[in-house]
Amino acid sequence: MRVVLVDAGGSNIGSVRYALQRLGVEAELTGDVAAIRAADRVILPGVGAAAVCMARLRELELVDTLRTLESPLLGVCVGVQLLFAHSEEDDTPCLGLLPGRVRKLPVSPGIRVPHMGWNTLQRHRDSALMEGIGEGDHAYFVHSYAAPVDDDCLCSSEHGERFAAVVQRGRVAGAQFHPERSAGVGARLLRNFIEYGLQ
Repeated sequence: MRVVLVDAGGSNIGSVRYALQRLGVEAELTGDVAAIRAADRVILPGVGAAAVCMARLRELELVDTLRTLESPLLGVCVGVQLLFAHSEEDDTPCLGLLPGRVRKLPVSPGIRVPHMGWNTLQRHRDSALMEGIGEGDHAYFVHSYAAPVDDDCLCSSEHGERFAAVVQRGRVAGAQFHPERSAGVGARLLRNFIEYGLQ
């Protein structure tokens, strides 16, 4: 099993790599097109701004590689936002592997943005990616932007409004929360991705 982490920049790459090591998986950090295409599983992490991450992918000439990838692809944090067609953040065109727009979470009395901390997951539909992750389980979030709840949403969470916490369409999936900081839930999501792929 060959697992790669796409070097899209972002401070969470090391912690995602360590989370995989705890599962017995040595993931290669790479921006090389051939290495990414040859992988059995591809993870796209990201922290920071969507525009900065997309610029990094363009610089490495990885946009078309990710758009045409045949292996299962998992986006994490900003990485999941990049899977969508567009992000409101800096009016950024993204990969377009999932339809829809990523929007800023609304600020309201008692609701701070960015959304930081543990929050509850609500399941919407079954998937091998969600095996062993139950209704009401908790995951750790740090984000200001999020994708809408639609037919591709496996589970959601709520912060001011309900948003997609895990999404999947075919071979493409993503988690808005940080699996490397989400204890058992995060470890299970990563293990499911490695063991089952995206079915």
